[in-house]
Amino acid sequence: KSQLDLVSMEKKTPGHVKLSKPVALWTVQDVCKWLKKHCPNQHQIYSDAFKQHDITGRALMRLTDRKLERMGIIQEAQRQHILQQVLQLRVREEVRTLQLLTQGTTQHTFH
Repeated sequence: KSQLDLVSMEKKTPGHVKLSKPVALWTVQDVCKWLKKHCPNQHQIYSDAFKQHDITGRALMRLTDRKLERMGIIQEAQRQHILQQVLQLRVREEVRTLQLLTQGTTQHTFH
């Protein structure tokens, strides 16, 4: 039984490592990995554009429809899909930040 527990822990750990890195610190490679996961059908096209424009995690969070269009992603549906994924990522990051803040404030009581 303990060996099974270890195996399940090992499987979970790599995912936690990825999540622990804030998006603001993502490299272009990290962004491309994210694209591959969330935009699997078009990720090659997107990755080329994102690499060419040096889109890091910080830049990813600030993308707009207009910026994507200037980067060469011409189809509106594709831009909307990317922006939808970015929005979800932003929400996840905000939740993560709030959780970290909450953990920090449970140790300190404000008066």
